[in-house]
Amino acid sequence: MKDNTSTASVKKQDRHARQELIIDAAERVFATKPFDRVSMRDVAREAGITHAAIYRYFPDQQAMFVSAFMRGSEKVIAFLRELVDDTKNISIEKVTEKFIGYLVDNDLYFRMMTHFMLDGSLAGEMLEKLNTAERELFDQLDRLFVRMKVSGDTRMLSHAFFAAMNGVLISFRNYPGRDRAEVTGHMIKLGKIIAQKFKG
Repeated sequence: MKDNTSTASVKKQDRHARQELIIDAAERVFATKPFDRVSMRDVAREAGITHAAIYRYFPDQQAMFVSAFMRGSEKVIAFLRELVDDTKNISIEKVTEKFIGYLVDNDLYFRMMTHFMLDGSLAGEMLEKLNTAERELFDQLDRLFVRMKVSGDTRMLSHAFFAAMNGVLISFRNYPGRDRAEVTGHMIKLGKIIAQKFKG
């Protein structure tokens, strides 16, 4: 019984490791092509596996795409949780700077998030995975507003803050004639001006 259990555990770990390698490859391909032009064959080639083999790990392009997005969202949720847990230094300005900075440094994740927000073609299990990640992100923002004692509908405040920060990124991330550091600094300044409006 122990041998069967340990064999199953090893197989599960091996499967997860292979999925992670495929997601790494998918992210590299997504960085060079628009999402709607990326095929499973492109990702398989980048991952160094056959086109047929990739389907052992992901049933379709959407599942692979959502898995890549989920990995990025886990990182956002983790740093938000850490910032909110720092009760001595809790600050909406810090959250703003970290949120904008992360999405500038991880442009692929930002483009994925925007793609999902605009495309809206997900359904079933994939949509539920996306909604779960989104709820977890909003839960951290809810905690931020509760800890800061901001009055009002907490979830609506979280939605408004998230929409405002994404609006800054969409509006200015390709600011003409400025280098990346200038653009990032500008967006963080704008974000902090907006963040001030959310203070209790």
